[in-house]
Amino acid sequence: MESKIRIGTRASKLAMWQTEYVAGVLNNAGYETEILKIETKGDKQLASAFSEIGTKGIFTEEIEVQLKDGSLDIAVHSAKDMQTDLGPELEIIAFTEREKPNDVLVSFDKSFALEDLSRVLVGTSSTRRKALLKHYFPHLSTTDARGNLQTRLKKMEDGLFPAMILAFAGMHRMGYNEFIVKELPVDIFTPAVGQGSIAIEAASSLSSDKKDIIRKLLNHIPTETCLIAERAFLNKLEGGCSIPVFGLGTIEGDLLKLRGGVVSPDGSEIVRKEIVGTQTDARKLGLQLAEEVLNSGGKEILKALKK
Repeated sequence: MESKIRIGTRASKLAMWQTEYVAGVLNNAGYETEILKIETKGDKQLASAFSEIGTKGIFTEEIEVQLKDGSLDIAVHSAKDMQTDLGPELEIIAFTEREKPNDVLVSFDKSFALEDLSRVLVGTSSTRRKALLKHYFPHLSTTDARGNLQTRLKKMEDGLFPAMILAFAGMHRMGYNEFIVKELPVDIFTPAVGQGSIAIEAASSLSSDKKDIIRKLLNHIPTETCLIAERAFLNKLEGGCSIPVFGLGTIEGDLLKLRGGVVSPDGSEIVRKEIVGTQTDARKLGLQLAEEVLNSGGKEILKALKK
């Protein structure tokens, strides 16, 4: 095997933390790495909301071009940013052990509470979080909070909004736990598919030697099992991060529990379902859950969204 593993990443601090983590695991096992920073469409178009620019490959496309042409061996992404259909030329070869998957309420004001009727504004760019807020806390308004984590915290500091909803994983990895006011329960704020895990993507043509080494060192099988189910669920619903779909798999003993659903953007309708089965049936469980959600009103919500 050629000794050096070339790793592509976005340049944000969080993306770099994730990439340096992956590189560190490989370095500690004796493999040389080179990190290449790449600017993506999602990094350039910070003024637009996700719902306006579409999210298919928004944080991955430019990096994937270089995986396909062999300039990169692997790319490191937040698993929740990954499309569910990568086509025949690309694959995910590892999912790292998942961090706590919860959404969190973030504010410099420790007394901020979503239930407090005197609070009126929360920052978020996620269509899922906006819709869930409208469903459970209809008194609140939302405003877009695009940008990397540091940019968003600066916007909050500048008074553009008093609180935000973000992923625990990013806040924790960046050392910002002090600004977390509350961890939101996953039975209400069910996270985005893949939230909390790092995905390692490669071209299908990458040498099997490199694939095997990376997989052996970095893939966490219980996380992978959950994400296979979650991603099959999302794929069946044809959801990207511009569609308010949520899904979370958890391992309970020998079983895999999968919960997921969809919420209308105005928060008026929500469909939630839960399914339990064997871990070996992960993909099948994802598809089964998607069918249940579609047949219980999810189809109508998605149809209205496409219009």
